This record gives sequence, C-alpha cells and structure tokens, in this order.
Amino acid sequence: MSGLISVDEAHRLLAGQRPDTASETVGITDAEGRVLATEVIANVSRPPAAVSAMDGYAVRLADVGEAGARLSVIGEAPAGAPFAGTVGASKAVRIFTGAPLPDGADHIVIQEETEREGDTVTCQASYETPEYVRPAGMDFLEGDTVLEAGTRLGAGELALIAAANHGQVSVRRKLRVGILANGNELKAPGATLAPGEIVNSNPVGLAALIRNWGGEPVDLGIAADTMEAIRSAIASAPGIDIFLPVGGASVGDHDLMRPAFAAEGFEPLFERVAVRPGKPTWFSMHGKQRVLGLPGNPASAMVCAHLFLQPLLTGEALPVIKARLASAVPPNGPREHYMRASLAISDGGVVTARAASNQDSSLISPFIASGGLIRRLPGAPEMEAGQIVDVLLMRPLAGG
Repeated sequence: MSGLISVDEAHRLLAGQRPDTASETVGITDAEGRVLATEVIANVSRPPAAVSAMDGYAVRLADVGEAGARLSVIGEAPAGAPFAGTVGASKAVRIFTGAPLPDGADHIVIQEETEREGDTVTCQASYETPEYVRPAGMDFLEGDTVLEAGTRLGAGELALIAAANHGQVSVRRKLRVGILANGNELKAPGATLAPGEIVNSNPVGLAALIRNWGGEPVDLGIAADTMEAIRSAIASAPGIDIFLPVGGASVGDHDLMRPAFAAEGFEPLFERVAVRPGKPTWFSMHGKQRVLGLPGNPASAMVCAHLFLQPLLTGEALPVIKARLASAVPPNGPREHYMRASLAISDGGVVTARAASNQDSSLISPFIASGGLIRRLPGAPEMEAGQIVDVLLMRPLAGG
C-alpha cells in the first residue's frame, strides 16, 4: 500500500500483525513483566484450612455468649504447629495469627479482650457471631483459575502464583526487537564528536521502552548510508521478530532503509502516516518477521514508538483519558498531531494537560515532564484553556 494513511488506518492494518511467539517455562523469580501463556490453576487452597486472623484464644462461640466466661486453657496452637486435640465445652486453646483452628473451635477471642491466670482465661466481652476466623479457601480454592492467559505479571500476580504453590510459570517468549540506526553522522554516546557528527541517542530510549513493554531490545548498531551496509546489518541479525530501523525513512538521497528492506524481501503494508510528528513511519513484513520504520528525529521516533510499536509488543494501544487544557493550543494542520504534554491532577480530581511550549520533532527534553500526548485531529480549531481534550497516557497518571 502506498500513499499517506491516517493513524486509525495504520492501527487497523497493524491489528493482528503481532508476531506469534512460542511459550517457555521460567522460574517465578524471573517472570516479572512477562505475559502468561496459559492460565494458572491453584495447586492448593489459601488458606488450606480455617485459620485464626488474630492472636488470642480459640473457643466455642456457645461458651462466650456472655461477658465474664471462664475457660480452661488446654494447649497452644502457634502457626506451623496445629493443636492436635479437640476444643470441648468451656475449653480454650492459645492461638496465634495464621494457625489452623483446632477441631471443635469456631471463634477467636482476641488477646486484648481476655485476662489470664495460670491455665484459666476470662473473656471480658460477649459474642453473638463467630469472629476473627479466616475460612478455608477464603482467598482461593485448590483448582481455581487464579490468573488468565495473557496476564502481564507484576508484583501482585507473582505473589498470587507463588501462593498457589507454583515455582515455575509458562510465559510467552519475549519478542526480540532489533534496533538499527542509520546515518554516517551518528556516533555512540560518549564518543568524541567531529564537526557534523551527532550522538546516536534514539536506541537507548527506545530500548528502555521495549523492555518496559515486555520485549527484548537488540542493538544492531549503526549502518552507514549505503544499501550494502544496511542489507548486511539485516542479513546478519537472525532471530529478530521486529526490526526497528530508525532514520533513513524520508525522501532524501541517503534515505535507504525502505529500499534496503525491500531488497531483502520485505513487502510494505504502509509507507507513510498522516501524523505529526512521524510522517515517514512505515511498516513491512517478510514471513514471520516485521519491520516498523521510525523517523530519525527523537520526538518523532519516541511518539511513533508509543503509537505503533507498543500495540505490536503488547497487543494494546495507549489508554485514552479526558483532560482539561491548562493553556491554549493553536489550530491544527492537515495531519493528526500528538502534542507532548505534562499532566496533573487537581484537588478535585480533574486531570489537566499542559502542552510543551516547543513541539519541535528534534527535542528530547520535553519528554522528561510529559506523561501524555494531546490528540489533535486534522484541521482542529484553536482551543482555549479549560476545554476538554483526549490525552493518550504514556505512563501511569500519578495519583490516578
């Protein structure tokens, strides 16, 4: 497909283009940020038996219906060492948080509501219903599905898997994203720069995004401005699921990325997007491999990575919220514009968005303060402070 397409059309074409990945089994300590390949079934119930929720005494509710009940203490039940006997009439077992409830007991009198002398405990309060008992399976039961396939694993999910008595988990293999920069003027960070040379900063930021989105970045280096150099870099990078060429995507004499990939057998799906920044963004396919070409300007590369690479890696687009403009924005031109913006939440819970004062596509520094992208449709009129706009979240909204 040639010509200029809309952002929505690009998303439509990208839908279903996420490369398939086989599953692999990893230890749960290595599974943070991974995506489940299969559902997780609990191997145990949690708790496995009724347990005490507090330190105190396990008793029969029938014996403590009135304040002042005196009970004989017949043993202890610390966590990990259940009491082996039965709690009969007017009897009590000293119990600690997490310990299994002894047979015969159905209620916990908390320590603060008792007085003890030797082997006799006096209950200072009266009780009508059982309290401070966590029933068996209160969290989940053996055989329950505790997590569905496709779940991304964070701290809570990993704790749940461990509690369900799994030491390993089946996850999707990370997609390998090969970042290929292009330009004779580019040098690695920390290099001594000659006149006309610039630092190749894009791969560092893009690699961080890829890791955050659950992928595995692979630095393919910097290819010189020749077809031979670019084709050599492509051919010498086996095992890449998504190529991410940066730069060399415009219409200049040295913009050779697209033709180099075409010469390696990649068929174009789209070649330009009516988006600002990022018009030269393109996408091609060859067998199971994909290539998403990004412009070389840093803001263009980062914005379009959020718009198009994230859905390829995660299967999900950026979340969209409504926000109130903190300052006016000018009328928009013929391309959909995604303006970097800082976000804040007022005391009343209203989200405000302030567009960066300079939206030049070469600038990196606005990203430090920007948590979202204000979406401006083609031909949109000027908007005043206080009007409501759509904002795409690039990171979680603080306090939201």
